[in-house]
Amino acid sequence: MKPQIISKDGQPEYAVVPYNEYQKLLANAEMLFDLVAYDAAKRALANGEEELIPASVVDRLLDGDNPIRVWREFRGLTSAQLATACGVSAAAISQLESGKRHPSVALLKKLAAALRVDLEQLLAGAQEDPAA
Repeated sequence: MKPQIISKDGQPEYAVVPYNEYQKLLANAEMLFDLVAYDAAKRALANGEEELIPASVVDRLLDGDNPIRVWREFRGLTSAQLATACGVSAAAISQLESGKRHPSVALLKKLAAALRVDLEQLLAGAQEDPAA
């Protein structure tokens, strides 16, 4: 491939290449971007900065299961263990998971920290209050 160079004020300004060569360059650049992203994801997994979430967990969340229960079970915690980590009773955790009680923002933050998820992960299944 020999590009046509267009100069401005004596300096190269543009390189004109045949369209099929341009498409190949674009495809190669996209492949390189994908490889860099793949390498970054693998590094993040290896360093413990990211984790793989099983499809069964994702399916439960998408099906509308209570996110606190789903994440608690995924992390292998009992209700009592989660309650202790958050400074509440096991009964409170049970009420949260059954939808009989709604957590305060402060408690949501504690739950998210104990479950090692972003706060948004616990809000994903929350229904809006029609009275609000």
